[in-house]
Amino acid sequence: MKAIRIHENGGPEVLRYEDCDLPPPGAHEVRIRHSAIAVNFSDVNVRRGGFYIATPQRYPLIIGNEGAGTVSALGAAVEGLAVGDRVAYVGSGGPFYENTGSYAEERNLPARCLLKLPEGVSGDLAAALLLKGLTAAMVIHRVYTPRPDDVILIHGAASGVGLLLTQWASHLGATVIGTVGSAEKAKIAQAHGCRHTILYRDTDFVAAVRKIVPKGVSAVFDGVGKDTFMASIDCVRRFGMLVNYGNASGHVPPVDLLLLAKKGSLSVSRPAFSTYIEEPGEFQTASAELFDLVKSGVLHVEISRRYALGEAAQAHRDLEARKYAGSLILLP
Repeated sequence: MKAIRIHENGGPEVLRYEDCDLPPPGAHEVRIRHSAIAVNFSDVNVRRGGFYIATPQRYPLIIGNEGAGTVSALGAAVEGLAVGDRVAYVGSGGPFYENTGSYAEERNLPARCLLKLPEGVSGDLAAALLLKGLTAAMVIHRVYTPRPDDVILIHGAASGVGLLLTQWASHLGATVIGTVGSAEKAKIAQAHGCRHTILYRDTDFVAAVRKIVPKGVSAVFDGVGKDTFMASIDCVRRFGMLVNYGNASGHVPPVDLLLLAKKGSLSVSRPAFSTYIEEPGEFQTASAELFDLVKSGVLHVEISRRYALGEAAQAHRDLEARKYAGSLILLP
């Protein structure tokens, strides 16, 4: 089969489109033939050898850990799945940055990691939605639920997760302020429910937020990390909350708890996605809610670009350059 592998860490140029062998699925495993593969910043971290990596990587390594496709073979003792079933997955049962392998035409996975796709949900939609949508659900259900009187600051409001958080918070009645990287992205964020947009590359976002809401926002939802999080402390009202769910610009430095007291008795949360779906049935329940929100029109999934699998390096360049809004996917 064809796959994207790395033989060392580095920039997008280390992504190689190669032939490789895939053994038969083992006991309790399923082989799936991918129809769509998600492109996530966690893939960039694995490619770079980023701060998440706790154990040495073994090369050559197929990166990626989210996709959708069709069951093509079953290992021994697999129940509840059949050849031909349409399925999707988010991770492989452990931390999302470990046991990677989705940037490939086919992959073996533990059967317990797979979700059967309902009618009307395409593989493209599932690959573009699941991790990003479940991350948004984790923030809203487990950390901070926006209310009608809230003002929420969302960094990267035109990103895959950012657009979903913007729509969801707006649906719940909150006013959303979003930072974006370009006028084009501002229009997209506004079309998805963002009331105010701030071009963070051209404007001091702290001053801009304080001009819109002098007492500060109720909460900050931040998937950018190092470049935005500490400055965001000055955007939050008394007893407000800062939620860091991603690190697109790098790891957030240590936070001084006393500073949080001085700045208005603030709270900070850093949820981990793997915790959100670690109990049996949580993945299925949370995914069903997402699909219902899409079907009802509450959430719209923006797929800005589809790439052939062999174009993964270009997809990474575009992702790191924040060239597009919404989600990017690979097509084998």
